[in-house]
Amino acid sequence: MEVRCFKSILGFKISTVLLVFLLSCFSFTPAEAYDALDPNGNITIKWDITTWNPDGYVAVVTIFNFQQYRHIQAPGWTLGWTWAKKEVIWGMMGGQTTEQGDCSRFKGAIPHCCKKDPTVVDLLPGTPYNQQIANCCKGGVITSWVQDPVNSAGSFQLSVGGAGTTNKTVRVPKNFTLKSPGPGYTCGPAKIVKPTKFIASDGRRVTQAMMTWNVTCTYSQFLAQKVPTCCVSLSSFYNNTIVPCPTCTCGCPSNLTQPGTCVDPDLPHLASVVSDRAKSNSLAPLVQCTNHMCPIRVHWHVKLSYKVYWRVKVTITNFNYMMNYTQWNLVIQHPNFDNLTQIFSFNYKPLTPYQSINDTAMLWGIKFYNDFLMQAGHAGNVQSELLFRKDKSTFSFEKGWAFPRRIYFNGDNCVMPPPDQYPYLPNAGFRKHVSFYMLIITGIGSLMKTVDHLSYL
Repeated sequence: MEVRCFKSILGFKISTVLLVFLLSCFSFTPAEAYDALDPNGNITIKWDITTWNPDGYVAVVTIFNFQQYRHIQAPGWTLGWTWAKKEVIWGMMGGQTTEQGDCSRFKGAIPHCCKKDPTVVDLLPGTPYNQQIANCCKGGVITSWVQDPVNSAGSFQLSVGGAGTTNKTVRVPKNFTLKSPGPGYTCGPAKIVKPTKFIASDGRRVTQAMMTWNVTCTYSQFLAQKVPTCCVSLSSFYNNTIVPCPTCTCGCPSNLTQPGTCVDPDLPHLASVVSDRAKSNSLAPLVQCTNHMCPIRVHWHVKLSYKVYWRVKVTITNFNYMMNYTQWNLVIQHPNFDNLTQIFSFNYKPLTPYQSINDTAMLWGIKFYNDFLMQAGHAGNVQSELLFRKDKSTFSFEKGWAFPRRIYFNGDNCVMPPPDQYPYLPNAGFRKHVSFYMLIITGIGSLMKTVDHLSYL
C-alpha cells in the first residue's frame, strides 16, 4: 500500500466509502484464479515414492482434477518441472517425456530422459499393457469431477536416478508447470505431506508410500487466452428481436487486412484450407467468419409460456473448424433452476456454490448421443429444452428476468449481450404504445380542426 493512499484519507471517518478506497490501493491482477462458481476447484498433482532404487526411487505421479466442470480435453495435459539436483529418469510407464536431452555422460545404459527440466505427456489409448499403469494412457484427457469422477485422474510411473535413497537426501522438484494443453494453470510449490496409504485389492492389507508431496494448480481464463472463447445470443417468443453476440466479441473478421483469420463457409476449397491448418499442429482456432468471431456460441431462446410452466431452448454451435469438443459441458446461472422440472437430451446436475441457493446448473451431453460437439458445419451444434415451473413469487418475463445471469462453456466464461439489449415485453419496453381508442380520438380532433379551418376560409 502506497503512502499517498493513507495521506488522501486522513481526516475522514471509517465508512464504507473509506473501505472501498483502501481496497483500491492494493494491486489486483486479472490473472487471479478464483472462480465464484467453483471456489474450491483445483488440479492436485500427487507424487508418491513407492520403492527405493540403488541410486534413487520409483514414484507414481497422479493428476487429480478436483474441478467440478472444467476438464482437460484433447490433445491432453503436459506436465513439466525442474529437478532440484542432477536427477535423471531411467524409465517410465504410462507416460513419456517429449525430449531425451543430452545423455552423453552415460556410457552403458541410457536413461529415458536426462533433461534438467523434463516435460511429460500421457500415452495414447491402445498402448501395450506392459507399458501401462492404472489411470494412464488416455491421450492426456481428464474429465471434470462432476461429469465423470471415475476418469477425473491420470497417472504415470517413473524411475528416478541420482536423487538419493532416503527421505533426507531426496529433494522435491521445483517450478511445476501444467498445460491443458495450452497455458492457463498456475502451480504452487511442492509440499511434503503425510505418506499416501494404499489398500490392497482384497482390503486386508494397507501399505504406504515412502514419501509423498503435493502440488496444487489453479486455473485462470485470462492466462489461458487473452480473448474470450464463447459468447451468448438471446431471443424470445414475445419479441421478434434476436439479440446476437456482441460484435467482435472474440476478435474482428479482418480477412482483407489479415488473411486467414477466419474461413468463409461457402469456400469451394474449404476442406483443403482446414487440412493445411491441421498439418501445422497449431492449437489456434480456425473459426467461421461471423460478426462475433467466437469458436462457440450459446443461444438461449425463451420458447413457450404455459399456465404453470415455461420452456427454454438452449443451442450450442461450434464455429471452430479445428476442434471437435468431446465431453463438453455448460454451466448456467439462473434463479429459476430450483424449479427445473424436466430437461431433454442433456444430463443435468445442480451446483450449489452458495450452499442453500440452487441457481446454478451443469449440463452436458449424453454419452454416445450428443456428448461429441462436431467441428463447424451442418453437424456442429447440439441442443436441448428445459421445462421450468413458475414460482409466483419470483417469475416474470419483464426486465430480462427470463435470461441467464452467467454461462460457462467448458469452464470459460461466455460474453453476454448488454442488458439493455435484451428482448423486452411489448408492453414494457421503451417504445410508446398508442391504443386504438386514442387513435380515434386524435383523428376526430384533427378532423374538427380541419373543418374549423375551412369554415374560417
